Amino acid sequence: MEQIQDYFDDDQDQDQDFEDHQKLLGYVNAEIRNPKNDTGNVNDSEIMTLVGVSSDAIEVYNKHSLPVGTVTGDIPKALYPLIKSGQISIEGISPARTNMNLRFEITIQIVIYTPVYSSRFLTDYISETKVQLITPNDAEFTLSAPVKETAALKRFKEVDAIFRRLGEELSAKERVPEALEPPESIVRTKLLQHQKEGLWWLVTREESEEVPPFWEETTEGGKEQFLNWLTKESTCVKPEPLKGGILADEMGLGKTLTLLSLIALDKGKGDGDSGESNATLVVCPVSVFSTWISQLEEHIVPGSLSYYKYYGGDRTKKAEDLMNFDLVLTSYSTMASEEPDVESPVKKVVWRRIILDEAHTIKDPAAGKSKMVTKLNARRRWAVTGTPIQNGSVDLFSLMVFLRFEPFNTRVHWRRFLQRPINQRLDSGLQRLKVLMAAISLRRTKDEGLLGLPPKTIETHYVELNAEERQLYNEAKEKATLLLTSFEYDRFKFHDVLSKLLRLRQICTDSALCTEELPTAFKDVSNKPHLLQKFVEKLQEENFECPICLFPKEDLVITKCAHVFCRACLLKALENQPGLCSYCRGSLGKSDLFSPIDLAPAAQFTRLSSKGRALIKFLQESREEKPAAKSVVFTQFRKLLVLLETPLKAAGFKTLRLDGSMSADQRTKVINEFQGSESDGATVLLATLRASGAGINLTAASTVYFMEPWWSPAVEGQAMDRVHRIGQKEAVKIVRLVAKNSIEERILMMLKEKKQVIAMDPSKERITDSGGMTYDNLKFLLFAPY
Repeated sequence: MEQIQDYFDDDQDQDQDFEDHQKLLGYVNAEIRNPKNDTGNVNDSEIMTLVGVSSDAIEVYNKHSLPVGTVTGDIPKALYPLIKSGQISIEGISPARTNMNLRFEITIQIVIYTPVYSSRFLTDYISETKVQLITPNDAEFTLSAPVKETAALKRFKEVDAIFRRLGEELSAKERVPEALEPPESIVRTKLLQHQKEGLWWLVTREESEEVPPFWEETTEGGKEQFLNWLTKESTCVKPEPLKGGILADEMGLGKTLTLLSLIALDKGKGDGDSGESNATLVVCPVSVFSTWISQLEEHIVPGSLSYYKYYGGDRTKKAEDLMNFDLVLTSYSTMASEEPDVESPVKKVVWRRIILDEAHTIKDPAAGKSKMVTKLNARRRWAVTGTPIQNGSVDLFSLMVFLRFEPFNTRVHWRRFLQRPINQRLDSGLQRLKVLMAAISLRRTKDEGLLGLPPKTIETHYVELNAEERQLYNEAKEKATLLLTSFEYDRFKFHDVLSKLLRLRQICTDSALCTEELPTAFKDVSNKPHLLQKFVEKLQEENFECPICLFPKEDLVITKCAHVFCRACLLKALENQPGLCSYCRGSLGKSDLFSPIDLAPAAQFTRLSSKGRALIKFLQESREEKPAAKSVVFTQFRKLLVLLETPLKAAGFKTLRLDGSMSADQRTKVINEFQGSESDGATVLLATLRASGAGINLTAASTVYFMEPWWSPAVEGQAMDRVHRIGQKEAVKIVRLVAKNSIEERILMMLKEKKQVIAMDPSKERITDSGGMTYDNLKFLLFAPY
């Protein structure tokens, strides 16, 4: 069974950008040959998982992941190439059967989903094969299971009722939170009231012996049974309690101290009889190491909690060593590098608990770091993030997998019960999401007045582009819009449109950021547009840790499989293991490597950009009002930090820089220097969003400048809360610099819509949960009037 599930994870799951904005293309009727009636039974209107094995076979599994049989013939020949290239996603539906005794053939409908932008292209392609595709335009379609199957519609309403029932039960048994104190012999800092209540919630969940949500105990024939309301699965074995969940308090509310108090509260209580250690494993970005260590030094009695940094080339190889500590601190990149290593000591420990700090880091379930933390042994599992949803509710799926929250940890159930109704703009989708989060998460915000923080204001300042910038922008926009007019019929131009979109955004911030057209090497991944999006993000942010040496470097190479390494590290690895990517073990040669330094810069503008001028003007006004005032300038382009250093120095400002090219120790040094109170210290911190969006404290500043809007409101929120958090004594002002009459105004509108999904409030405007860039998004960004 485990082997089958792994196969689903590796081959059936499509990338999340694809799933976010897929549409129903149609369905084909198929027959399952040699059905395995003894193992994989199929009910009427059941959703089944289909796995494209080859051009000769599509394997069919029922809702319990048991094999049902195989589809052969013309259908796999037509569909397998599209499945393999990621152009379509498929699932099966069993319609009502008239002959229930048929053992050798079962008829199913293979439902095909595809991105909106390639639907016409794929419809024409499939029509040229021997497969009959039934589309929404066909009369037969209206009678099909995907659309009007009475039992399926009834089941949908039943699921809504089940979620409502759970929501009512949660409300009925909701208890007033109690205050719980950690032992003074370990934690020397008094917790705030909301932290005491949070600690009580954490302990209550860890000690719970209740069956997980959606399960209930029943008695049938005098025997104790357990029934899952959603899947209708029944078992005589009590399901494991869900000992953990999502701690989703807003950033700046002191989650780290609350978690340290949890570790202190049950220090030494590991169950030796079951092999459980006393150690808690904390996985976090390298940039957050300094936060955990500083919190230990500030709040914990010296020597009362032992900790170990499992990071770097000299880390221990013995599981016994790790078990001797109360807390083991490691990074996501370390976990990714050890995912294929069967001898990893982390895999051999039965942890007291696992805490994923900044848990949204694992939002891609196919990534090595996500697979690794999910496989680790621990009964208590915590996902800790102030932004569990960054782009859309699909971000939560990986957290369900990590928490092992059935049935939502399987892709087919996640899509069926949550993703589809949200994508279809149904109120029930967001209602279900709210109930699910209420069942497993704790969320408090600073708006609730828990901290008594000084106020935070957000201003948007619109900047007029100068004549040269406007001309360059208009020329780039014309090229992008011309390309987009033919895009709907040719999905292979998707990567070209994205590169031109990036160019427009760069012009809005500083024309000197622009590069020539992306090299033709990107054409190698033209049939997987999502890879290019990852390339573009890494080119513009350059915030990563090399999976080999685990340190950020500036001399980068990017592989065709969208993984970034130090040049020297990867070339050496290819000598030792020729033809293999050190991250994903996929095929890789030297011709598959691409380097950002090969991108020739466009003409440099010697004068300050319009946004640069506006920034210096704001900083000068702030200095005149309060000479010692400190500010943080955030951007997503690392090159901009370098471009701004010289003019800021000329204007009399002392600056520091924080970006993804720095090691963890270098980042800690910069942060400590900026937080210092020296009279001649730096007053301006230039930082990239990704390098400083998680787990660091910048409360020395009282003003934040965003040089451009980012796609994700959660990323911006993280950056804001580095300044507006516990320890801030002054009112905080956030200033967004937005190019007037540009694509940036459209991005702000998209941000507003995304925030409504993140708020999970179905009473607000209904929108499609879309984390990726869709054809409609592109049309809005490029064609909507300014």
